[in-house]
Amino acid sequence: MNILFISAHPDDETLGCGGTLLKHRHSGDSLFWLIGTQAHEPQWSAEVIERKAIEVEQVAEAYGVEQYFKLGYPTVRLDTVPQADLIGSIREVVEIVKPHVIYLVHDGDVHTDHHAVFSATLSVLKTFYMNKLGVRRILSYETLSSTEAAPPQHHRLFVPNIYHDITPYIDEKIRIMGFYKTEAQPDPCPRGSSAIKALARYRGASIGTEYAEAFMLIREVN
Repeated sequence: MNILFISAHPDDETLGCGGTLLKHRHSGDSLFWLIGTQAHEPQWSAEVIERKAIEVEQVAEAYGVEQYFKLGYPTVRLDTVPQADLIGSIREVVEIVKPHVIYLVHDGDVHTDHHAVFSATLSVLKTFYMNKLGVRRILSYETLSSTEAAPPQHHRLFVPNIYHDITPYIDEKIRIMGFYKTEAQPDPCPRGSSAIKALARYRGASIGTEYAEAFMLIREVN
Protein backbone atom coordinates (compact mmCIF):
# COMPACT_ATOMS: atom_id res chain seq x y z
CA MET A 1 0.00 0.00 0.00
CA ASN A 2 1.32 3.44 -0.93
CA ILE A 3 1.19 6.07 1.81
CA LEU A 4 1.70 9.78 1.05
CA PHE A 5 2.26 12.19 3.91
CA ILE A 6 1.94 15.85 3.06
CA SER A 7 3.54 18.56 5.17
CA ALA A 8 3.75 22.27 4.62
CA HIS A 9 7.14 22.33 6.37
CA PRO A 10 9.68 19.76 7.45
CA ASP A 11 8.84 18.56 10.99
CA ASP A 12 5.04 18.83 10.56
CA GLU A 13 4.80 15.13 9.79
CA THR A 14 6.94 13.92 12.69
CA LEU A 15 5.03 16.05 15.18
CA GLY A 16 1.69 14.91 13.78
CA CYS A 17 1.94 11.39 12.40
CA GLY A 18 5.50 10.14 12.90
CA GLY A 19 4.50 7.11 14.94
CA THR A 20 1.84 6.15 12.42
CA LEU A 21 4.37 6.38 9.58
CA LEU A 22 6.72 4.05 11.46
CA LYS A 23 3.79 1.67 11.95
CA HIS A 24 3.06 1.71 8.21
CA ARG A 25 6.70 1.02 7.43
CA HIS A 26 6.72 -1.90 9.88
CA SER A 27 3.66 -3.28 8.08
CA GLY A 28 5.52 -3.19 4.75
CA ASP A 29 3.76 -0.18 3.23
CA SER A 30 5.60 2.18 0.87
CA LEU A 31 6.09 5.72 2.19
CA PHE A 32 6.25 8.88 0.10
CA TRP A 33 6.64 12.44 1.36
CA LEU A 34 5.58 15.78 -0.12
CA ILE A 35 6.98 18.98 1.45
CA GLY A 36 5.26 22.17 0.33
CA THR A 37 7.78 24.82 1.35
CA GLN A 38 11.43 25.43 2.05
CA ALA A 39 13.48 28.10 3.81
CA HIS A 40 14.71 30.97 1.68
CA GLU A 41 17.12 33.88 1.82
CA PRO A 42 17.34 36.47 3.28
CA GLN A 43 14.97 35.24 6.01
CA TRP A 44 17.33 32.31 6.59
CA SER A 45 21.05 32.18 5.95
CA ALA A 46 22.53 29.90 3.29
CA GLU A 47 24.09 27.85 6.08
CA VAL A 48 20.76 27.27 7.81
CA ILE A 49 19.07 26.41 4.51
CA GLU A 50 21.74 23.79 3.85
CA ARG A 51 21.32 22.36 7.34
CA LYS A 52 17.57 22.10 6.83
CA ALA A 53 18.10 20.18 3.58
CA ILE A 54 20.34 17.71 5.40
CA GLU A 55 17.71 17.30 8.11
CA VAL A 56 15.11 16.34 5.50
CA GLU A 57 17.44 13.70 4.08
CA GLN A 58 18.10 12.27 7.55
CA VAL A 59 14.41 12.12 8.42
CA ALA A 60 13.48 10.56 5.07
CA GLU A 61 16.09 7.86 5.64
CA ALA A 62 14.91 7.26 9.21
CA TYR A 63 11.34 6.67 8.02
CA GLY A 64 12.45 4.55 5.07
CA VAL A 65 10.84 6.92 2.57
CA GLU A 66 11.00 5.61 -0.99
CA GLN A 67 10.84 9.09 -2.51
CA TYR A 68 10.29 12.62 -1.29
CA PHE A 69 9.18 15.66 -3.24
CA LYS A 70 10.07 19.26 -2.37
CA LEU A 71 7.78 21.77 -4.05
CA GLY A 72 10.13 24.56 -3.01
CA TYR A 73 7.61 27.30 -2.33
CA PRO A 74 8.79 29.94 0.19
CA THR A 75 8.03 29.20 3.83
CA VAL A 76 5.47 31.49 5.48
CA ARG A 77 4.53 32.86 2.06
CA LEU A 78 2.21 30.25 0.60
CA ASP A 79 -0.61 32.76 0.80
CA THR A 80 1.23 34.71 -1.91
CA VAL A 81 1.51 31.71 -4.27
CA PRO A 82 -1.25 31.42 -6.89
CA GLN A 83 -3.55 28.63 -5.73
CA ALA A 84 -3.61 27.17 -9.23
CA ASP A 85 0.18 26.70 -9.11
CA LEU A 86 0.04 24.95 -5.73
CA ILE A 87 -2.83 22.72 -6.87
CA GLY A 88 -0.94 21.76 -10.01
CA SER A 89 2.24 20.92 -8.09
CA ILE A 90 0.40 18.71 -5.62
CA ARG A 91 -1.58 17.00 -8.38
CA GLU A 92 1.66 16.04 -10.16
CA VAL A 93 2.95 14.27 -7.05
CA VAL A 94 -0.35 12.49 -6.37
CA GLU A 95 -0.44 11.26 -9.98
CA ILE A 96 3.08 9.87 -9.63
CA VAL A 97 2.58 8.17 -6.25
CA LYS A 98 -1.07 7.10 -6.61
CA PRO A 99 -1.34 6.77 -2.82
CA HIS A 100 -4.01 4.68 -1.17
CA VAL A 101 -3.87 6.78 2.01
CA ILE A 102 -2.91 10.43 2.48
CA TYR A 103 -1.95 12.10 5.76
CA LEU A 104 -2.41 15.85 5.50
CA VAL A 105 -1.79 18.88 7.71
CA HIS A 106 -4.89 20.20 9.48
CA ASP A 107 -6.84 23.03 7.89
CA GLY A 108 -7.56 24.99 11.07
CA ASP A 109 -3.96 25.45 12.23
CA VAL A 110 -2.76 28.95 13.02
CA HIS A 111 -0.11 28.63 10.30
CA THR A 112 -1.37 30.00 6.97
CA ASP A 113 0.92 27.61 5.04
CA HIS A 114 -0.99 24.66 6.52
CA HIS A 115 -4.31 26.09 5.36
CA ALA A 116 -2.97 26.66 1.84
CA VAL A 117 -1.63 23.10 1.52
CA PHE A 118 -4.82 21.57 2.90
CA SER A 119 -7.06 23.61 0.62
CA ALA A 120 -5.01 22.87 -2.50
CA THR A 121 -4.84 19.14 -1.71
CA LEU A 122 -8.59 18.89 -1.26
CA SER A 123 -9.04 20.67 -4.60
CA VAL A 124 -6.90 17.99 -6.21
CA LEU A 125 -8.78 15.24 -4.38
CA LYS A 126 -12.38 16.12 -5.03
CA THR A 127 -14.42 13.04 -4.31
CA PHE A 128 -15.03 12.21 -7.97
CA TYR A 129 -11.27 12.34 -8.68
CA MET A 130 -10.20 10.02 -5.87
CA ASN A 131 -10.87 6.73 -7.64
CA LYS A 132 -8.95 7.82 -10.71
CA LEU A 133 -5.97 8.82 -8.57
CA GLY A 134 -6.09 5.66 -6.46
CA VAL A 135 -6.79 7.51 -3.20
CA ARG A 136 -9.07 5.72 -0.77
CA ARG A 137 -8.62 7.69 2.44
CA ILE A 138 -7.56 11.21 3.50
CA LEU A 139 -6.81 12.00 7.13
CA SER A 140 -5.56 15.25 8.67
CA TYR A 141 -3.16 15.34 11.60
CA GLU A 142 -2.48 17.81 14.39
CA THR A 143 0.84 19.67 14.60
CA LEU A 144 2.13 20.75 17.97
CA SER A 145 2.77 24.51 18.17
CA SER A 146 0.33 25.18 15.30
CA THR A 147 -2.92 23.26 15.85
CA GLU A 148 -3.37 24.16 19.50
CA ALA A 149 -2.36 27.77 18.79
CA ALA A 150 -5.34 28.39 16.49
CA PRO A 151 -8.00 30.84 17.73
CA PRO A 152 -11.07 29.37 19.48
CA GLN A 153 -13.34 29.29 16.44
CA HIS A 154 -15.51 26.23 15.90
CA HIS A 155 -14.65 25.83 12.23
CA ARG A 156 -10.92 25.61 13.04
CA LEU A 157 -11.11 22.94 15.73
CA PHE A 158 -9.22 19.67 15.43
CA VAL A 159 -11.79 17.03 16.39
CA PRO A 160 -10.24 13.56 16.07
CA ASN A 161 -12.29 10.54 15.13
CA ILE A 162 -9.48 8.14 14.15
CA TYR A 163 -6.79 6.93 16.57
CA HIS A 164 -3.66 4.87 15.93
CA ASP A 165 -1.86 3.05 18.73
CA ILE A 166 1.82 4.03 18.41
CA THR A 167 3.08 2.62 21.71
CA PRO A 168 5.93 0.60 20.14
CA TYR A 169 7.09 3.63 18.12
CA ILE A 170 6.95 6.60 20.50
CA ASP A 171 10.65 6.55 21.37
CA GLU A 172 11.66 6.31 17.70
CA LYS A 173 9.31 9.17 16.84
CA ILE A 174 11.00 11.39 19.42
CA ARG A 175 14.44 10.28 18.23
CA ILE A 176 13.57 11.29 14.65
CA MET A 177 12.31 14.66 15.85
CA GLY A 178 15.79 15.13 17.23
CA PHE A 179 17.14 15.34 13.66
CA TYR A 180 15.36 18.68 13.28
CA LYS A 181 18.02 20.74 15.04
CA THR A 182 16.77 23.91 13.32
CA GLU A 183 13.13 23.27 14.24
CA ALA A 184 13.11 21.54 17.65
CA GLN A 185 12.38 23.43 20.86
CA PRO A 186 13.61 22.76 24.39
CA ASP A 187 11.18 21.60 27.06
CA PRO A 188 8.66 22.78 28.09
CA CYS A 189 7.87 24.28 24.64
CA PRO A 190 5.41 22.50 22.28
CA ARG A 191 8.09 20.87 20.11
CA GLY A 192 10.06 19.62 23.11
CA SER A 193 10.26 15.87 23.66
CA SER A 194 8.14 15.95 26.83
CA ALA A 195 5.29 17.76 25.03
CA ILE A 196 5.38 15.29 22.14
CA LYS A 197 5.20 12.40 24.56
CA ALA A 198 2.50 14.08 26.65
CA LEU A 199 0.20 14.58 23.67
CA ALA A 200 0.74 10.96 22.59
CA ARG A 201 -0.02 9.84 26.15
CA TYR A 202 -3.23 11.91 26.22
CA ARG A 203 -4.35 10.52 22.85
CA GLY A 204 -3.47 7.04 24.05
CA ALA A 205 -5.57 7.49 27.19
CA SER A 206 -8.52 8.31 24.92
CA ILE A 207 -8.45 4.77 23.54
CA GLY A 208 -7.07 2.92 26.56
CA THR A 209 -3.54 2.42 25.29
CA GLU A 210 -0.19 3.87 26.33
CA TYR A 211 0.52 6.17 23.37
CA ALA A 212 -1.48 7.11 20.28
CA GLU A 213 -1.83 9.63 17.47
CA ALA A 214 -5.16 11.18 16.53
CA PHE A 215 -6.55 12.10 13.13
CA MET A 216 -9.62 13.60 11.51
CA LEU A 217 -11.08 11.51 8.71
CA ILE A 218 -11.64 13.95 5.86
CA ARG A 219 -12.80 11.63 3.07
CA GLU A 220 -13.00 7.93 2.40
CA VAL A 221 -14.08 6.24 -0.82
CA ASN A 222 -14.59 2.47 -0.93
